[in-house]
Amino acid sequence: MDRPVRVLFVCLGNICRSPLAEGAFRKLIRERGLEARFEVDSAGTGAWHAGEPMDPRARKVLEREGAYFPHVARQMTREDALHYDHILVMDRENLVEVQRRFPEAREKVHLLLDYLGGGEVPDPYYGDLEDCQEVYWMVEAAARAFLDRLLGEDGPQETS
Repeated sequence: MDRPVRVLFVCLGNICRSPLAEGAFRKLIRERGLEARFEVDSAGTGAWHAGEPMDPRARKVLEREGAYFPHVARQMTREDALHYDHILVMDRENLVEVQRRFPEAREKVHLLLDYLGGGEVPDPYYGDLEDCQEVYWMVEAAARAFLDRLLGEDGPQETS
C-alpha cells in the first residue's frame, strides 16, 4: 500500500487527551523511522476550544517527553470520519458521540485503551500537571500497543 496509514485521536475538546495521544504516537513513529508511513492528527467531538492551542499542562508534558508538536484544537468533521483509517477515542462518551454523528465510521472507531486491555483515558482538564503526566504515560503505552499491532509485533509471528 502506497498511501500512509491515517490515524486520528479524538477526545472532547482537543486540548488535553487527544493532543497528548497524538504527540506520543508521533514520537513513537519518529523513533522507529516510520513518519512517512503514517498521517496523524487529533480532533475533539466538541467545538468549545476550536482554534485554541493545547492546554499549557499538556504542552509542558509533551515538551519534557520529547513529544511536542505544534497544535491548534479543532472539531472532528465528516471528512475526518471518511478520511481516517483508525479513529481512536479516549472514552465511551467520545465513542458514542463519534458513532452517532458519523455512522459511516462505526467500524473504524475504537477506544484507545482497548489496545491495553480496555478502559477509558481520564480527562485531566480539571487536574494538575501530574494528572496530565499520568495521562501521557497511559496514552503512550496504548499508542505503542496500537502501533505494535499495526506492525504485526503484538505476539509471536508464524513462520513458513
